[in-house]
Parts: sequence; C-alpha cells; structure tokens
Amino acid sequence: MKAAWYEGCGGPEIIRVGDRPDPAPGPGEALVAVRACGLNHLDVWVRRGKSFPRPIIPGSDIVGTIAACGPGVGDFAPGDEVVCFPVYAAGYSFDGLGEYRVLAPGFGMLGSHRDGGCAELAAVPAECLIKKPAALAWQDAACLPIAFTTAWHMLFARAALQPGETILIQSAGSGVSHAAIQFARQAGATVIATSGTAAKLLRARELGADQAINYREEDVAARVREITDGRGVDVVFDHTGAATWEANMASLARGGRLVTCGVTAGGEVKLDLGKLFYQAQSILGSTMGTRKECARVCELVAAGRVRPVIDGVFPLDQLRAAHERLTAPDRFGKVVIQVTP
Repeated sequence: MKAAWYEGCGGPEIIRVGDRPDPAPGPGEALVAVRACGLNHLDVWVRRGKSFPRPIIPGSDIVGTIAACGPGVGDFAPGDEVVCFPVYAAGYSFDGLGEYRVLAPGFGMLGSHRDGGCAELAAVPAECLIKKPAALAWQDAACLPIAFTTAWHMLFARAALQPGETILIQSAGSGVSHAAIQFARQAGATVIATSGTAAKLLRARELGADQAINYREEDVAARVREITDGRGVDVVFDHTGAATWEANMASLARGGRLVTCGVTAGGEVKLDLGKLFYQAQSILGSTMGTRKECARVCELVAAGRVRPVIDGVFPLDQLRAAHERLTAPDRFGKVVIQVTP
C-alpha cells in the first residue's frame, strides 16, 4: 500500500512517502480502506516527539470503508462506511468511566501509539468504529473525531455550558475553537471569540461569534469586562496555554469555569489560589471525548446543524506541505489529507 510515515523526529522533512506492507486485521479489528484523514496539532507533537514509536504512520482522524474484518468486530462488515474514533483501550472495562477512555490505564490513539490513517489501509480496533451517516461527506467526516469531539466534550461534559451564559473562546481559527464557536452558539450561549487577524475574526463572526477581539490590538481581559459590564464570562475555552493564561483568569466571572485542552504556547503558569477559591472558580482539564460524543457530532454535521471549515485538502504524497499549512499563522479551520478519490 501507499503510505506516509515519520522516520525519526523533527520537522516536516522527516516525513517519508512510499510503499509499506498491507496491514492485516487481527481479532477485534477491521481493515479500513482510507478515503480521507484529518490532521491535528497532535500530528505535529507526534512528529517532533521522541516518546512515540518509530517508524509510525500518522493520522488520527480516519474515515473510509471497511475492506475486511478480523473475528469479533460485532455489527460491522465489509462495505460499511465508517468514521474512526481515535482513542482505544482494548480489554478495559468502561463501566465506571462512562466510556471516557482516556481515563483507562494504557489508553492509546490511532496515529500516535499505532499506525494511523495517512495510508491507503489502516487496521483499526472495532471499539473505534462508528457508522458514517449517509449524508456526511468524506472530507467533512475527516474533520470531526478529534477537534469537534474535543470541543463538544469540553463545552458540555466538562464546563457544563448552559443557555444564556457567556463564553470566551480563544484562538478562533483553530480546529477545536471554530467547532466550539458553533456548538456554543447552538446551545444558546453568547460567544466572544479572539484571534490575531481581522480576517479570522470576520470568519469567527460568520460562524456565530457575537463579539470578536483582536488580541494583538486590544487587551482581551479589559475588553471582556467591557462587553460583560464588568462581570466577566461564565466559561473560558482555551487550548493555547501560558500565552493566554493571565487574560483567561482575568476574564473569568465569579463561579466561572476555565476549560483547557492544550498547551501549544507553554504549560507552566502562575495561579492565585486565594482568588480561585474565594471566587469559587474552577479549572478543568479535558482530553478528547467519548465515542458516543463523536457519533453525536457526526449526526449534527450530517444534519447541517454545524459545519467544519476546511482550510486545505492535500493528496497523500504532499503530507509535508500539509504539515506546513497546519502550522501557518493564517490557517483557519481544518487541513485534510485526501488518500483516495
């Protein structure tokens, strides 16, 4: 099969494209003929990181058609069109976890702990499979498993966003944030979005943001306080980390919740515990979501309730260029690899 893989650690130059042996599905696995694969910042972390196996085929957001099945795959069969939820924890009981697999010891992810979807074929655990709604386009489906599922879980499972609340969503142009803008607006929240360019802020408004703040030109916390008549926001949604921390905490209302899923701009911050407890605020970590949440997100996109914005589509042999685009400052939305037409 044709595939792309990481050989060593570093920049896009370590990506190789060529022929690899076809995988065979083992017990409890399906062989997926990959149609498309969405990219995420996770792909950059795995490319740079020495703690991941090498060589490895990247790509966590796999969509395609089942080509073959190993024994014990349940209700799935060859010919089924599927979206692959990327988190697996084979052999672990989820009874006490509500299927939130990242709490399971030794959980793994497609494209980082085992080969992913930047290849014509991928062997995928059956526990990851979701039947693709017929109305869901392949490229749209490839945008959903990480970014949209993470946004949903952050907003509703972790931050418990309610109608009528106000939310600050940092870095509006990212995959997870542009999903969050739409979900929050659909939920009846007032959305304040940030970005560093006027073009991205315009697109954030088109997706449903009520207010838009250019963090390069304005003091985010001061502007938030102005918009909210001094109260602050009920929820802060962030994946940036240290660079936005002070503004996030200064924007948070009494009883507010800060939910974070990333440390792209650093992970070490200072925290005033006195202010935190006195104002009854909460800081919530969030990683991925659940398979059921991913299936729900697929249904919402298929129904036209929300839509992924696709910044660019690249063929498999241009994965290096796709990685360059993934980290471009003017990117808005998702980057997708079209593996087969």
